[in-house]
Amino acid sequence: MTALTLNLHPVAQLTQDAFKSLCEANLEARLERTATGELVIMSPTSGETGRRNLNILMQLGVWNQQTGLGVAFDSSTMFQLPNGAFRSPDAAWVELSRWEALTLEERESFCPLCPDFVVELRSPSDSLKPLREKRATGQT
Repeated sequence: MTALTLNLHPVAQLTQDAFKSLCEANLEARLERTATGELVIMSPTSGETGRRNLNILMQLGVWNQQTGLGVAFDSSTMFQLPNGAFRSPDAAWVELSRWEALTLEERESFCPLCPDFVVELRSPSDSLKPLREKRATGQT
């Protein structure tokens, strides 16, 4: 999956509230926001990447169902991270007590927490250096 990152700072500041409004107005778009306020536009995945991602999601879901230790999420779930970024990892998991500590309103919005476990599937078009930098800075 290739992503296009736009630096909007020369003309506007993409605040957290502005990003939420942008997502609500463009439900069909896969958007993310970096910690520094850049807009990330995600492209659809290929068939092979979608197949591999589903396999990961199934394994995580079965494990989570067997253990009952938490809540698993797919790639459509947006997490509002403590550093200000809004990210949707390919798969994520949150420990049950952390999920249950959220209010119903927080659960029905972008999750205001960092997942305990994430999977980010590297697509053939993804270069390794930016992915390593993303992991090192915690900007899932």
